[in-house]
Amino acid sequence: MAHIYVFSPSSAVRDKAAFRRGVKRLQALGHEVEIDNAALDCHMRFAGDDATRIASVGRAAASGADIALISRGGYGLTRILPGLPYKAIAKAIDSGTQFVGLSDFTAFNQAVLAKTGLITWQGPALGEDFGPQTEPDDITLACFEDLVAEQGEGAGWQRPKAEATLQVRVTDAVLWGGNLSVLVSLLGTPYFPPIDKGVLFLEDVGEHPYRIERMLTQLLHAGVLARQKAVVLGQFTNFKLVPTHDKGFKLSTVVGWLRSQIKPPVVTGLPFGHVPTKVLLPVGAKVDLFTDERDALMVWGHI
Repeated sequence: MAHIYVFSPSSAVRDKAAFRRGVKRLQALGHEVEIDNAALDCHMRFAGDDATRIASVGRAAASGADIALISRGGYGLTRILPGLPYKAIAKAIDSGTQFVGLSDFTAFNQAVLAKTGLITWQGPALGEDFGPQTEPDDITLACFEDLVAEQGEGAGWQRPKAEATLQVRVTDAVLWGGNLSVLVSLLGTPYFPPIDKGVLFLEDVGEHPYRIERMLTQLLHAGVLARQKAVVLGQFTNFKLVPTHDKGFKLSTVVGWLRSQIKPPVVTGLPFGHVPTKVLLPVGAKVDLFTDERDALMVWGHI
């Protein structure tokens, strides 16, 4: 059984039913769930004003929980990065608290990595992953339980057939990244980690392929992509193509263009993003990345 602390550092929780279902599901798994006293606050589109959300991060760090889990993503963390209690967060991580989230939480992951060099996790959110009306995804649950049990050592997946001839061998590289839109918004700030020879993973939701390409172009021109050992693409979902205008321009076009621009290999198919099936990824950990025909394996060992 784990002590899970649920807090809301980004957007306000609109789906209270999903929030309650998520809490009950975690409790049914045998976990103790502690809810931050501002988790359901609302200030405009945010889960409380900036000071309230900064304080909620501080309470999560002071909770002594095994897992500090966000209620949802959305928007709001980039506003409060200068005010986050990084010393308290580092102390909590050193004491065993694992901070977990995705989407807007990418800002937290990168800022903590830039400021402390410590590991946080990209993974599920309470409402999106534990709170849907249907049962949570089995792989997502299994990966979360592995984190709770301190047994997670890697993630494997199958790549598209067209990628079978692309063989990759990467060792001892820092894993970093997350939501592409949020990551790009941190460029040029103290909260963008200066990672060289890393494995950069990316995902996004609701972004047309041309906008994905535009953000990748920004990372390209900033020199970020060329400095990595590999770029791993997760799931890019919930966008709508316009056939009469796109004229064949699609996500695979962007992937092909990206491969033509950089020497580091571009690996696709990572089961992570705004999708039901998601692995947990340790941002800031050293990883090895291997492929064998269509199979891909990312290993970080016991953390």
